Amino acid sequence: MANVTIQDGIIQIRELDVQDFKAAGVLAAYPESRWPEMTRRAIKIGLGYLKGGEKD
Repeated sequence: MANVTIQDGIIQIRELDVQDFKAAGVLAAYPESRWPEMTRRAIKIGLGYLKGGEKD
């Protein structure tokens, strides 16, 4: 289980492992220097998609 905290509007994730071979393949097609930003954007898009579902 990853350690997730929110402080001052910043989400911090420690020890997060994502087992998704398709996603890893997409990420691997880009230079490693871009991985952190791409991952940050993907998480932001994914969480934005879930917005409003917290009441379900």
